[in-house]
Formats: sequence, C-alpha cells, structure tokens
Amino acid sequence: MGVWLYKGDCVRDLKKIIVCVLMVYMAILVETDQDFYSLLGVSKTASSREIRQAFKKLALKLHPDKNPNNPSAHGDFLKINRAYEVLKDEDLRKKYDKYGEKGLADNQGGGQYESWNYYRYDFGIYDDDPEIITLDRREFDAAVNSGELWFVNFYSPGCSHCHDLAPTWRDFAKEVDGLLRIGAVNCGDDRMLCRMKGVNSYPSLFIFRSGMAAVKYHGDRSKEDLVSFAMQHVRSTVTELWTGNFVNSIQTAFAAGIGWLITFCSKGGDCLTTQTRLRLSGMLDGLVNVGWIDCATQDNLCKSLDITTSTTAYFPPGATLNNKEQSGVLFLNSLDAKEIYLEIMNHLPDFELLSADTLEDRLAHHRWLLFFHFGKNQNSNDPELKKLKALLKNEHIQIGRFDCLSAPDICSNLYVFQSCLAVFKGQGTKEYEIHHGKKILYDILAFAKESVNSHVTTLGPQNFPSSEKEPWLVDFFAPWCPPCRALLPELRKASKHLYGQLKFGTLDCTVHEGLCNMYNIKAYPTTVVFNQSNIHEYEGHHSAEQILEFIEDLTNPSVVSLTPSTFNELVKQRKHDEVWMVDFYSPWCHPCQILMPEWKRMARSLTGLINVGSVDCQQYHSFCAQENVQQYPEIRFFPQKSNKAYEYHSYNGWNRDAYSLRSWGLGFLPQVSIDLTPQTFSEKVLQGKNHWVVDFYAPWCGPCQNFAPEFELLARMIKGKVKAGKVDCQAYAQTCQRAGIRAYPTVKFYPYERAKRNTWGEQIDVRDAKEIAALIYKKLEMLQNQGKRNKDEL
Repeated sequence: MGVWLYKGDCVRDLKKIIVCVLMVYMAILVETDQDFYSLLGVSKTASSREIRQAFKKLALKLHPDKNPNNPSAHGDFLKINRAYEVLKDEDLRKKYDKYGEKGLADNQGGGQYESWNYYRYDFGIYDDDPEIITLDRREFDAAVNSGELWFVNFYSPGCSHCHDLAPTWRDFAKEVDGLLRIGAVNCGDDRMLCRMKGVNSYPSLFIFRSGMAAVKYHGDRSKEDLVSFAMQHVRSTVTELWTGNFVNSIQTAFAAGIGWLITFCSKGGDCLTTQTRLRLSGMLDGLVNVGWIDCATQDNLCKSLDITTSTTAYFPPGATLNNKEQSGVLFLNSLDAKEIYLEIMNHLPDFELLSADTLEDRLAHHRWLLFFHFGKNQNSNDPELKKLKALLKNEHIQIGRFDCLSAPDICSNLYVFQSCLAVFKGQGTKEYEIHHGKKILYDILAFAKESVNSHVTTLGPQNFPSSEKEPWLVDFFAPWCPPCRALLPELRKASKHLYGQLKFGTLDCTVHEGLCNMYNIKAYPTTVVFNQSNIHEYEGHHSAEQILEFIEDLTNPSVVSLTPSTFNELVKQRKHDEVWMVDFYSPWCHPCQILMPEWKRMARSLTGLINVGSVDCQQYHSFCAQENVQQYPEIRFFPQKSNKAYEYHSYNGWNRDAYSLRSWGLGFLPQVSIDLTPQTFSEKVLQGKNHWVVDFYAPWCGPCQNFAPEFELLARMIKGKVKAGKVDCQAYAQTCQRAGIRAYPTVKFYPYERAKRNTWGEQIDVRDAKEIAALIYKKLEMLQNQGKRNKDEL
C-alpha cells in the first residue's frame, strides 16, 4: 500500500493556469499556516460540542462587529470560521487530519459569517446546559437505539419560536432529570439528520425509544404540559402493598434479583407523595420495584416490620423482614426523588467479578460486556452504569468485571493496558471488541447491542491477518481520533451484510505502533482490504452503504482500467451506439484521489447506460501526452460515433461528486422521455392505455434543470413498462394548472386502470430515479394483485 504525496492539479495551458491562480487566491483568503485545532484552542480529540463551545467563545471575542478599529479583524475571524467549518464536519475533518489544508482544495468554505448577535444569542443554544445533550448525526442513532427513553428538540438557530421555547425546555429538562434523556439537535448544523427524521418545522419535539415508532409532541409548550406528555411514556408502576400480597410480592422480586423501595404512610411524619413515588418508579425501572403501604389500614403489617411512623426503606434481595433483625434494609431520610435515587443506586451491588481461572469458560458460554480495571474499579464512580444489567437483559448479555492486576498476562494477551470495557461474543477470548466511545450509559448500550450482533474483531500481532487466505477489511485507527470513532459503528453495520464473504477487524495504532508502521499507516482512520497478496485502501465516506459499495466494486468492478491498447479497442473503436466516460488521472494527484470513490459510485449508477473507464497517466505517460491530456484529473465523454473522426467533450464543472458527474454524462444521451403538448397529454396520458410518469417543469427553474438528467435516467429504467413524458409549464400553463401543479419540478404518476384518468394523477415527492422507479413498481404490483382479486370474485 503506497502513500502518495499531494502535488495538486497539473495544468499546462495558460487559460487553466489563470483559473488555478484565481482558485489559489480565493483559498488564501481563509487559509492559515496555523493548525486548525490550535486556532480554536482544542485538542485533536475534541468532541463536536467542545469544538462548538470553543468557536463560540472566540467568535464573541474576535468578531469584527466587536473590533471595528482592528483592520485585521475580518481576516482573523475568517481563519477561525474556516477552522470551525472544517472540524465540525466529519468528512472534512478526516481529510484535514490526513492531508492538512491541501486535502481541502475542493472545499473552500468559511468565507462567510454571521453578525455578532447571531453567535451571542442563536449559536448552539443548549451547549452549556448539562441536562440537555446536543446530539450530532453519529451520536443520534446510538442514543435513540440505546433502549433509554429520549425526548429530543429539533431546532434551528434562526427560529424565534425555538428561542422562546429554550428557557422552558431547560426548566423541563431539570424537572425530569433521571426519568428520561433530554436531547437537542441543531438543524442549522445537521440539516441532513433533520430531513431524515421528517422534521419540516421548528421547533419539532419527538419522543424516541428503541423498538418504538417516534412520537411527535403537538401540545402547548409549557413545562407542565411537557412533563405530563413525557410521563405518559415513562414506564412507572407503584404497587400498593397489604397483608395479603406483601410476602408473595417481596419474595417473587427477591427471586428475580430485584429489591423493593417501600414508603410507609402513617399519621406521624411525612410520606412520599404520589408524584414522587411515580418518579422513583420511572427512574428505577427494571432495577427496583416501588410500593407503598397505608399503615392506617395495614396496622398489623407495619407493626410486624417495627414501623411506627412514616418512613421510606429499601429492601435489597435477601433482606430479612422481621421486626427483630432487619438485616440489610436501608432506611432513607430524604423526601427528594433525586436524592433517594442516587442513594439506592450507590447501594446496588457492583457487577460480578470474574476470576482468571474461570474467565475463558465463562466467556465461551455466554455473551458478556466486561469492564476491565486495574485495582480499584473506576466504574463505581458512575452509578448510572448499574442500569446496564436491566437494559441489556433482552439482548442476553451478561455484565461483569475483571481485575487485570489479578492476571496481567490475560489482559496483555487481550491488548488491554488501561481501564476499558469490551464485548465478548460467546466464543471465549477469540471473538471480542474493545469499546472506544464515551464512557456514558447510552453510548455503552449502543456499542454493546451493535457489537454482539456484528462481526468486528479487535486485532493485534497474534491474530492480524497477514497471511490469511480469506479476505479481511482492517481499520487502522487511533481511539483519540473522532472520525475513527464515527467509522466504527458503520463498520459493524457493514460486517453484518458481508458475513461469510469478508472478515472485519480493527487495529489500535496507539497500542500496535510497530504493526501500523509496517503497513506505512500515516493517518487515521486508514481502512484497508487484504485479499491475499492484493491490498486495497478505502477512500470513501464513513458510511456502511459506501463501504459496501467499495467491496462490491472490488468484486465486480464498475470502472474499466484502460491501457493504451484497450482504450483504442474499446473507446476509439467503440460500436456505433456505445458511449464512454473516461477519467485520465495520476495516482499522486490529490484531487484524483478524492475523485476516485465518486467516480466509482457514478459508474455503478450508470451501469448499462454509459461505459466508464480510467487511464493511469503515471503508468501511461506518453499515451496521455499523445491524447493531449493537460491536467489531472481530466474527465472526457465520448458520444455515439458520428462522421467526425474523433470527438469528445471535457468536463469543466466545479463539482466532482457522483451526482454532478452523472448528470453531466446523462445530458449527452438521446432523450427517451416524450415532450407532451396539451393535446398529446390528453390523448396519450389521460385517455391512452399505457402507464405514464410525467415531469412538469419550467425551463427557467434551476432545480428542474438539475432534475432533468435524473428523469431521463428514470425513463430508461422503466422503459417498456411505463412511458415517461415532460410538460413545459411555461409554454402550457393551463395544462399544468388543471393538473394541480404548484411547484417545479413536480412528478406525477398516471396508472392505466381501464378508466379515464384523473388530471391530478398521483404525486411523487422523491427525486431519485431508483426511488421513483421502486414506488412505481410497487404501485403496479398493487394494481396487478387487485386485478387478480377482482377476477377471483367474478
């Protein structure tokens, strides 16, 4: 595996030199020789929240609005703004960590900023509130799938209603602290996450729990109403105990390893209120049962327990219940739910301590989440972690701990050199994964659930697949690196899809530095596929979907690697109806490296429509010079053959992503869709005997122009089953008005159902060709099944 030095775009002709000079000039406006992390005053391990907080502090101090007499204020602020725009984005942060500012040549953001008032009042509304957890895209899935109950506020910094709600949301968070998690998502920073969750107005409030559909809140935004709504989703049961059910209830719970918190209410002293009991039941759900006894009616029962006044007591499993010796019973003097909760959590037993003699056997017969410590157990400082046992019960994961000082060799062989936790997957110490996320409950829960059901293994020198015949994907990473931590859950998702085809492993380069140096690892994360003697480095985004695409491309390449001879044979001497897109590149060229995963993605989406190839101009330098290739990457489209001896079109667009390149290539293909007039729309679509999908557009509309190639792709995908047509709403306004068109572009489906069709049709709101085709085919299947049922009835 080679590590290539960045040399930038190579240009020779004067016109392109001028363009590059302008690009360099624009970049200089915000470029700095100071490290981005240093500029913001944060470490390389900083979380998204820490980066936001650091930037806000500097923004309020250095903003030009506050420094009108400082001529360098604008330039200084652009530098910190640029640093923030890069470090807040996982993909840009990865590129920066790997290549420095040179890796950001195609992303020159940070040149615009808001007023000082925006950063003072609108930026990161909840970042300083300890009870409210601001979630980014990576943290969100881990949080809502953890098993805990979450109430999340999706807001936008510029929304006045969001600011009006903020004080109430803070008071509400304090009120329900311990009952459920309160989160916030800044849709200004994470628009994609908000769109994925169907958020279309601000603020939007949703309840989330794993295995349960999200529930949107529609009530008044008062603290009382929010608390009332939240309590409807909190699992809380308070049992009234009396002589007839007391002993059986206690013994049943004790047998299951669960204790009881009981408040005794009598005429003397204060008793916990009904609301406090309900709160405690919700806070202790799955850990401790909550009940109460009315000593006025159950006098004999209270006397048998030597209870003479109102009091609250915790009876742990195994506690004795006679009035002579109440062994192990904890009497509580507080009436505050939070104080009682913390006292009981501290009183709950620690996780089981496994011994060195039985460790291998215990791990071979069950799935375990194991805490490793060296002497004193650090986890005892966080009583919240004791909820793990109850929350992971349905996953059949046992919780334990192991003291590495009792058997240092065991921990050393597992590459455990500091306090940590790991999931063991029921195969002894062979299959396990060390946790590298946050040491907080929801992150550990998400890790445990993901890890036991995935196939990612922690690697070291003893099990590294250097001579394995089976293919492996190995992620070389550092635990302090945020993009590395963001990649790990995506690897787990991908491993489930590729089980039996590809093994997945992770190697911690802070522990195994020599092994990482052996493979010339210079940046984290570096993800490599080892397939016997072949080594392939992954350069795509941190998503399971793109990892799967990368693996699919290795097994079934979508891009043809062209040599001079195959270029002449396949491209120059192509068949009359064949078309090609070719990327002329050089491996050392950084823009070429950035383009490659996008080029492969584009090629997969064009299968069967456009042939896609690439030429390595470092290997075939003379050939590229002969073809007049003057810069890298040089992208060319070779259309259907005409009378011209040698014709091609060069790509001059700014964006080199898969979508932009695909749209450009599709634009050269002959139109498959049919241009409709009012007459043909009526005759063919409304009265004809074919299924139709129609794109209503306006020539001046930018989104319409962007969508046009996608619609042509759709027309080709459904050709033979559904006809595709286009209506120009500028030329035929009345036709569009009668069809109920209120925005451009609008896509409508007109299925043939043996009756005259409604002019309004069925609107389709997605804009991806594959998704539109899937919706149409689903509708056609429904129509076919309905037709069969009608025949059966006849």
